[in-house]
Amino acid sequence: MKVSQVYKEKKDKKVLSFEIFPPKKDSELKNIDETLAVLCELKPDYISVTFGAGGSSNCNRTIELARKIKHEYHVEPVVHLTCLHYNKAEIDEFAKVLSDAGLENVLALRGDKNPNFPEKDDFKHASDLIAYMKERWNFCFLAACYPECHPESDGVVNEIKHLKTKVNSGAEVLLSQLFFDNDIFIRFQENCKVADINVPVIPGIMPVINAAQIKRMITMCGAAFPLRFQKIIHKYEDNKEALFEAGMSYALSQIIDLLASDIDGIHLYTMNNPLVARKICEGIRKII
Repeated sequence: MKVSQVYKEKKDKKVLSFEIFPPKKDSELKNIDETLAVLCELKPDYISVTFGAGGSSNCNRTIELARKIKHEYHVEPVVHLTCLHYNKAEIDEFAKVLSDAGLENVLALRGDKNPNFPEKDDFKHASDLIAYMKERWNFCFLAACYPECHPESDGVVNEIKHLKTKVNSGAEVLLSQLFFDNDIFIRFQENCKVADINVPVIPGIMPVINAAQIKRMITMCGAAFPLRFQKIIHKYEDNKEALFEAGMSYALSQIIDLLASDIDGIHLYTMNNPLVARKICEGIRKII
Protein backbone atom coordinates (compact mmCIF):
# COMPACT_ATOMS: atom_id res chain seq x y z
CA MET A 1 0.00 0.00 0.00
CA LYS A 2 1.15 3.53 -0.69
CA VAL A 3 1.96 5.48 2.46
CA SER A 4 -0.12 8.47 1.36
CA GLN A 5 -3.15 6.17 1.37
CA VAL A 6 -2.35 5.05 4.92
CA TYR A 7 -2.65 8.64 6.15
CA LYS A 8 -5.93 9.10 4.29
CA GLU A 9 -7.44 5.90 5.70
CA LYS A 10 -6.36 6.63 9.29
CA LYS A 11 -7.75 10.16 9.44
CA ASP A 12 -9.15 9.63 12.93
CA LYS A 13 -6.09 7.75 14.21
CA LYS A 14 -2.38 8.51 14.36
CA VAL A 15 0.05 6.78 12.03
CA LEU A 16 3.10 5.16 13.66
CA SER A 17 6.26 4.64 11.63
CA PHE A 18 9.84 3.57 12.38
CA GLU A 19 13.18 4.21 10.74
CA ILE A 20 16.01 1.68 10.63
CA PHE A 21 19.33 1.46 8.81
CA PRO A 22 20.88 -1.51 6.99
CA PRO A 23 23.84 -3.23 8.66
CA LYS A 24 27.18 -2.16 7.23
CA LYS A 25 28.30 -5.73 6.51
CA ASP A 26 26.44 -8.33 4.47
CA SER A 27 27.19 -10.87 7.20
CA GLU A 28 25.21 -8.75 9.67
CA LEU A 29 22.11 -8.57 7.49
CA LYS A 30 20.87 -11.88 8.94
CA ASN A 31 21.10 -10.45 12.47
CA ILE A 32 18.60 -7.73 11.61
CA ASP A 33 15.81 -10.27 11.98
CA GLU A 34 15.85 -9.98 15.76
CA THR A 35 15.29 -6.23 15.49
CA LEU A 36 12.64 -6.59 12.79
CA ALA A 37 10.75 -9.23 14.75
CA VAL A 38 10.30 -6.83 17.66
CA LEU A 39 9.57 -3.77 15.51
CA CYS A 40 6.97 -5.55 13.37
CA GLU A 41 5.33 -7.07 16.45
CA LEU A 42 4.60 -3.45 17.46
CA LYS A 43 2.51 -3.12 14.27
CA PRO A 44 3.92 0.05 12.69
CA ASP A 45 2.12 1.38 9.64
CA TYR A 46 5.41 1.48 7.76
CA ILE A 47 9.18 1.26 8.26
CA SER A 48 11.63 3.47 6.38
CA VAL A 49 15.09 2.17 5.50
CA THR A 50 18.01 4.57 5.18
CA PHE A 51 20.33 4.73 2.18
CA GLY A 52 24.05 5.36 1.85
CA ALA A 53 25.89 6.93 -1.06
CA GLY A 54 27.43 4.59 -3.60
CA GLY A 55 26.56 1.07 -4.58
CA SER A 56 24.41 -0.25 -7.38
CA SER A 57 20.78 -1.26 -7.46
CA ASN A 58 21.75 -4.93 -7.72
CA CYS A 59 23.81 -5.08 -4.53
CA ASN A 60 22.07 -2.60 -2.30
CA ARG A 61 21.40 -3.45 1.34
CA THR A 62 18.62 -0.87 1.59
CA ILE A 63 16.61 -2.59 -1.13
CA GLU A 64 17.39 -6.04 0.25
CA LEU A 65 16.20 -5.03 3.70
CA ALA A 66 13.07 -3.37 2.29
CA ARG A 67 12.22 -6.59 0.43
CA LYS A 68 12.56 -8.52 3.67
CA ILE A 69 10.29 -6.11 5.57
CA LYS A 70 7.56 -6.31 2.93
CA HIS A 71 7.62 -9.95 1.93
CA GLU A 72 8.67 -11.67 5.16
CA TYR A 73 7.20 -9.35 7.80
CA HIS A 74 4.29 -7.93 5.76
CA VAL A 75 4.90 -4.34 6.82
CA GLU A 76 5.07 -1.60 4.21
CA PRO A 77 8.65 -0.33 3.67
CA VAL A 78 9.74 3.11 2.53
CA VAL A 79 13.03 3.07 0.64
CA HIS A 80 15.29 6.09 1.08
CA LEU A 81 16.84 7.12 -2.25
CA THR A 82 19.47 9.82 -2.65
CA CYS A 83 20.28 11.44 -6.00
CA LEU A 84 23.33 13.72 -5.72
CA HIS A 85 25.75 10.95 -6.69
CA TYR A 86 23.62 9.29 -9.39
CA ASN A 87 22.60 10.09 -12.95
CA LYS A 88 19.23 9.49 -14.60
CA ALA A 89 20.17 6.07 -15.95
CA GLU A 90 21.25 4.88 -12.50
CA ILE A 91 18.08 6.24 -10.88
CA ASP A 92 16.05 4.39 -13.52
CA GLU A 93 17.89 1.19 -12.57
CA PHE A 94 16.98 1.69 -8.92
CA ALA A 95 13.37 2.45 -9.83
CA LYS A 96 13.05 -0.72 -11.93
CA VAL A 97 14.45 -2.90 -9.13
CA LEU A 98 12.06 -1.30 -6.63
CA SER A 99 9.09 -1.70 -8.93
CA ASP A 100 9.93 -5.33 -9.75
CA ALA A 101 10.15 -6.06 -6.01
CA GLY A 102 6.71 -4.57 -5.37
CA LEU A 103 8.13 -1.67 -3.37
CA GLU A 104 5.85 1.35 -3.78
CA ASN A 105 7.19 4.05 -1.46
CA VAL A 106 10.30 6.21 -1.88
CA LEU A 107 11.72 8.83 0.47
CA ALA A 108 13.43 11.13 -2.03
CA LEU A 109 16.56 12.86 -0.72
CA ARG A 110 19.35 14.90 -2.19
CA GLY A 111 21.88 13.11 0.02
CA ASP A 112 24.86 14.43 1.94
CA LYS A 113 27.88 15.67 0.08
CA ASN A 114 30.62 13.06 0.32
CA PRO A 115 34.20 13.61 -0.88
CA ASN A 116 34.52 9.86 -1.51
CA PHE A 117 31.77 9.93 -4.15
CA PRO A 118 31.74 12.39 -7.08
CA GLU A 119 28.62 14.49 -7.52
CA LYS A 120 26.77 14.17 -10.80
CA ASP A 121 24.88 16.83 -12.71
CA ASP A 122 21.41 15.34 -13.26
CA PHE A 123 19.93 16.01 -9.81
CA LYS A 124 20.86 18.89 -7.54
CA HIS A 125 17.84 18.72 -5.20
CA ALA A 126 15.36 16.16 -3.94
CA SER A 127 12.64 18.02 -5.84
CA ASP A 128 14.52 17.27 -9.09
CA LEU A 129 14.51 13.56 -8.24
CA ILE A 130 10.79 13.56 -7.39
CA ALA A 131 9.82 15.44 -10.57
CA TYR A 132 11.89 13.10 -12.74
CA MET A 133 10.64 9.87 -11.18
CA LYS A 134 7.02 11.05 -10.91
CA GLU A 135 6.76 11.22 -14.71
CA ARG A 136 8.09 7.70 -15.18
CA TRP A 137 7.21 5.56 -12.18
CA ASN A 138 4.13 4.92 -10.07
CA PHE A 139 5.61 5.43 -6.59
CA CYS A 140 4.38 7.32 -3.58
CA PHE A 141 7.01 9.95 -2.81
CA LEU A 142 7.90 11.12 0.68
CA ALA A 143 10.38 13.94 1.37
CA ALA A 144 12.37 15.31 4.28
CA CYS A 145 11.62 18.57 6.06
CA TYR A 146 13.64 20.56 8.57
CA PRO A 147 11.81 22.35 11.41
CA GLU A 148 15.04 24.19 12.29
CA CYS A 149 16.12 24.66 8.65
CA HIS A 150 18.52 22.54 6.63
CA PRO A 151 22.17 23.15 7.61
CA GLU A 152 22.76 24.74 4.18
CA SER A 153 19.59 26.86 4.29
CA ASP A 154 19.69 30.65 3.99
CA GLY A 155 16.63 31.25 6.16
CA VAL A 156 13.12 30.19 7.08
CA VAL A 157 11.37 31.86 4.13
CA ASN A 158 13.50 30.13 1.51
CA GLU A 159 13.36 26.88 3.49
CA ILE A 160 9.56 26.86 3.19
CA LYS A 161 9.79 27.83 -0.50
CA HIS A 162 12.06 24.86 -1.19
CA LEU A 163 9.70 22.60 0.74
CA LYS A 164 6.76 23.89 -1.31
CA THR A 165 8.75 23.01 -4.45
CA LYS A 166 9.13 19.43 -3.21
CA VAL A 167 5.38 19.17 -2.66
CA ASN A 168 4.60 20.73 -6.03
CA SER A 169 6.97 18.19 -7.60
CA GLY A 170 4.96 15.34 -6.12
CA ALA A 171 5.92 14.74 -2.48
CA GLU A 172 2.82 13.42 -0.66
CA VAL A 173 4.19 13.06 2.89
CA LEU A 174 6.89 15.03 4.73
CA LEU A 175 9.04 13.46 7.45
CA SER A 176 10.87 15.85 9.74
CA GLN A 177 14.45 15.91 10.91
CA LEU A 178 14.77 15.15 14.62
CA PHE A 179 14.17 17.97 17.09
CA PHE A 180 13.98 18.32 20.87
CA ASP A 181 11.78 21.40 21.24
CA ASN A 182 8.14 20.83 20.27
CA ASP A 183 7.43 24.56 20.02
CA ILE A 184 9.84 24.73 17.09
CA PHE A 185 7.96 21.97 15.27
CA ILE A 186 4.56 23.54 15.93
CA ARG A 187 5.77 26.88 14.50
CA PHE A 188 7.18 25.06 11.50
CA GLN A 189 3.88 23.23 10.99
CA GLU A 190 2.04 26.56 11.09
CA ASN A 191 4.45 28.01 8.50
CA CYS A 192 3.70 25.04 6.25
CA LYS A 193 -0.04 25.70 6.50
CA VAL A 194 0.45 29.38 5.67
CA ALA A 195 2.42 28.30 2.58
CA ASP A 196 -0.47 26.04 1.56
CA ILE A 197 1.53 22.88 2.13
CA ASN A 198 -1.37 20.52 2.65
CA VAL A 199 0.28 17.12 2.93
CA PRO A 200 0.95 15.30 6.23
CA VAL A 201 3.92 16.86 8.06
CA ILE A 202 5.18 14.18 10.42
CA PRO A 203 7.46 14.88 13.40
CA GLY A 204 10.56 12.73 13.65
CA ILE A 205 11.54 11.81 17.20
CA MET A 206 14.86 10.30 18.27
CA PRO A 207 15.15 9.15 21.89
CA VAL A 208 18.57 10.11 23.25
CA ILE A 209 20.00 7.32 25.36
CA ASN A 210 23.63 8.40 25.84
CA ALA A 211 25.53 11.68 26.17
CA ALA A 212 27.78 11.10 23.16
CA GLN A 213 24.71 10.62 20.98
CA ILE A 214 23.17 13.98 21.92
CA LYS A 215 26.43 15.81 21.20
CA ARG A 216 26.73 14.07 17.83
CA MET A 217 23.13 14.81 16.86
CA ILE A 218 23.35 18.49 17.77
CA THR A 219 26.60 18.84 15.82
CA MET A 220 25.25 17.03 12.75
CA CYS A 221 21.83 18.63 12.39
CA GLY A 222 22.00 21.77 14.52
CA ALA A 223 18.99 20.84 16.65
CA ALA A 224 18.23 23.22 19.52
CA PHE A 225 19.10 21.84 22.95
CA PRO A 226 16.37 23.01 25.37
CA LEU A 227 17.44 23.94 28.90
CA ARG A 228 15.18 21.28 30.41
CA PHE A 229 16.88 18.64 28.30
CA GLN A 230 20.35 20.02 29.09
CA LYS A 231 19.66 19.58 32.79
CA ILE A 232 18.66 15.97 32.25
CA ILE A 233 21.79 15.17 30.25
CA HIS A 234 24.13 16.91 32.69
CA LYS A 235 22.58 15.24 35.72
CA TYR A 236 22.63 11.70 34.36
CA GLU A 237 25.45 11.61 31.79
CA ASP A 238 27.70 9.55 34.09
CA ASN A 239 24.97 7.03 34.88
CA LYS A 240 24.25 4.96 31.77
CA GLU A 241 21.07 3.30 33.00
CA ALA A 242 19.63 6.49 34.48
CA LEU A 243 20.37 8.46 31.30
CA PHE A 244 18.66 5.78 29.20
CA GLU A 245 15.49 6.02 31.28
CA ALA A 246 15.62 9.83 31.40
CA GLY A 247 16.17 10.08 27.65
CA MET A 248 13.29 7.72 26.97
CA SER A 249 11.03 9.70 29.31
CA TYR A 250 11.90 12.95 27.55
CA ALA A 251 11.14 11.47 24.13
CA LEU A 252 7.88 10.00 25.41
CA SER A 253 6.83 13.38 26.83
CA GLN A 254 7.59 14.96 23.44
CA ILE A 255 5.43 12.38 21.67
CA ILE A 256 2.50 12.67 24.08
CA ASP A 257 2.56 16.46 23.74
CA LEU A 258 2.66 16.21 19.93
CA LEU A 259 -0.17 13.68 19.83
CA ALA A 260 -2.32 16.19 21.68
CA SER A 261 -1.69 18.65 18.84
CA ASP A 262 -2.86 18.60 15.23
CA ILE A 263 -0.49 16.00 13.77
CA ASP A 264 -1.10 12.92 11.65
CA GLY A 265 1.43 10.60 13.25
CA ILE A 266 4.86 9.98 14.74
CA HIS A 267 8.03 8.85 12.96
CA LEU A 268 10.43 7.20 15.41
CA TYR A 269 14.15 7.01 14.72
CA THR A 270 14.82 3.63 16.36
CA MET A 271 18.62 3.45 15.82
CA ASN A 272 17.95 -0.29 15.23
CA ASN A 273 17.31 -0.63 18.96
CA PRO A 274 14.15 -2.70 19.51
CA LEU A 275 14.14 -1.87 23.23
CA VAL A 276 13.76 1.83 22.38
CA ALA A 277 10.82 1.16 20.06
CA ARG A 278 9.11 -1.19 22.51
CA LYS A 279 9.35 1.21 25.45
CA ILE A 280 8.00 4.10 23.38
CA CYS A 281 5.14 2.00 22.01
CA GLU A 282 4.20 0.76 25.47
CA GLY A 283 4.01 4.37 26.60
CA ILE A 284 1.73 5.53 23.79
CA ARG A 285 -0.22 2.36 22.92
CA LYS A 286 -3.45 3.59 24.46
CA ILE A 287 -3.43 7.02 22.84
CA ILE A 288 -2.28 6.37 19.29
